[in-house]
Amino acid sequence: MGRESKADVAVVGAGVVGLSIAFHLAERGASVVVYERTGMGAGASGVQPGGVRRQWGTRVNCLLAGESLRWYADVLERLRMRVDPGFRACGYLFLAHSEGALARLRQSVELQNSLGVPSRIVSPAEAAELVPDLRAEGLAGGAWCGEDGYFDRPQAIVEALGALADVRIEEVRSLDDVQAGAVVVAAGVDSPRLLPELPIRPEPRTLHFSDPIRERLLEPLVVSAERGFAAKQLADGRLLASGARAAIEEFLPRLVHVALPHRVEGVYDVTPDHQAILGRVRDRVWVAAGFSGHGFMQAPAVGRILAEAILGGREDEALRVLDPRRFAEGRLVPEPQVV
Repeated sequence: MGRESKADVAVVGAGVVGLSIAFHLAERGASVVVYERTGMGAGASGVQPGGVRRQWGTRVNCLLAGESLRWYADVLERLRMRVDPGFRACGYLFLAHSEGALARLRQSVELQNSLGVPSRIVSPAEAAELVPDLRAEGLAGGAWCGEDGYFDRPQAIVEALGALADVRIEEVRSLDDVQAGAVVVAAGVDSPRLLPELPIRPEPRTLHFSDPIRERLLEPLVVSAERGFAAKQLADGRLLASGARAAIEEFLPRLVHVALPHRVEGVYDVTPDHQAILGRVRDRVWVAAGFSGHGFMQAPAVGRILAEAILGGREDEALRVLDPRRFAEGRLVPEPQVV
């Protein structure tokens, strides 16, 4: 490492966040090298299911998600993609099983509406209309946004970003060895190997998939934070579910007899407030990690924000809120709407 001509910026990590940062830097005229230990999307980006939503419980996440969704709307042309990643606005329904949970959703919806997100609180009966055969008994209500959705082929976006980047399969053991004007660590759960001061821990997650089913059993993506559960039927007919199967029996009875034989293991890079760490860590060293499972949803906005900060010194609001110093200074920004 370091024998080549010195790049303006080196990015460590070829997941969707690192590749987005590289794209936005290059778009602004910088020379960029991306270092990756194993392969593009080899970590969380390779197994994430492609969800993109605007329903969040903090202002910073609503803004990051909104900007990213607008960027993704033109992704086919932006990245000169040969494969359409196939975005579907199926809607996200967040369920509340208690009045306390409903109050938290109501607070989040008020925030979302103030930022232009067309979400709304729904009654148990309305929730059952949005999701046929949803068992509404025991529900206090829910929150709905019809613009939320998912990509059929999210890995196609990761591959397209990678095709436009100078990616080198080479492990970075020390930041001192990286020959570049600036370095961005975007290595997900492995980021503390290079920056031990980051409070990022691994949290195992599991996705279960069925074989393709011809009948459409579930159109919206249904989430129950209280039950640790989420489910969606993908465009190819496969049912995707995370969390306990008991939740299916409780409120999605039409899915009870669907077998989920395929299991995919992944790891969230989690911080104490379930929010990303964005900004400068040391002289010439920046970080974009700790996304707690929502890196794909925020990658385009994060790429733009880091590129403008590194090249032009522009400090976006997100860098003031999600900076690395917030943990030591007691400025945590807990995100209540994590799936």
